[in-house]
Amino acid sequence: MIGLGTYAFFWQHEGRDGEPLSLRGAFEATSELGVDLFQICDYAPLDAMTDAEVEGAAAAARELGLTIQLGTKGIEPERLARYLRLAEAFDARLVRSMLYGPDSRPTLAEASVFLREVLPAYEAAGVTLALETYEQVATADLVALVASFGSPQLGICLDPANVVARLELPRDCVELTADVVANIHVKDFAFARQPGWVGFTYSGARMGDGLHDYAHLLETVRPRERGIDEIVEHWLPWQGDPETTIRTEREWTRATLEHLRSTS
Repeated sequence: MIGLGTYAFFWQHEGRDGEPLSLRGAFEATSELGVDLFQICDYAPLDAMTDAEVEGAAAAARELGLTIQLGTKGIEPERLARYLRLAEAFDARLVRSMLYGPDSRPTLAEASVFLREVLPAYEAAGVTLALETYEQVATADLVALVASFGSPQLGICLDPANVVARLELPRDCVELTADVVANIHVKDFAFARQPGWVGFTYSGARMGDGLHDYAHLLETVRPRERGIDEIVEHWLPWQGDPETTIRTEREWTRATLEHLRSTS
């Protein structure tokens, strides 16, 4: 299924043009675009919500017919236990995370201990934990960690854009992770020369205009055949003013949805 995530509303949530877009507002915008899946990913207000506010957000999603997924940073057992409780409130079947959190940088051995403690509860609840590919950890090491558990409830959230920062190739990342992918973050990316030819900027691109060989990802991972969700997000640089930035963010979302819906 194709979905939208909070990173597709990054500048709208920040609210430099006035009132930040609320979570319900993002839900409504998602529904208006004919999308039935939303991933609340690294959304700071979620961690500050009371139980009543969480229930209200979950009710709003159900009203709009949205399936919800969640995302956080870190795999400390207490963090993942909290997100499993949130998953229950939202009827979410997937939680995306990454090995490193704001206050935690476990070694691979420590990460294995953390996961061994918390994974049985995810398995019992039928909730998948998807660890994202990042520059923090070599993709081969992340794959080996996930594969060592052999659990259908532990997989990888594939984002090949992230690994470029550790000089890995996106195409290699796709091929290394293919067998254990549980979720996909979809965004295009490109390099642009800095003025004066003194280096490059690596950032987002309108889907189809950058370097992401998404056809290769589809062929290699086969998400539509395997029921792996594709979550739209962006790395959109600030465009100089709020109006232009938000207009571009919305246009990139529409363009990405059109691109995904036109490919098979």
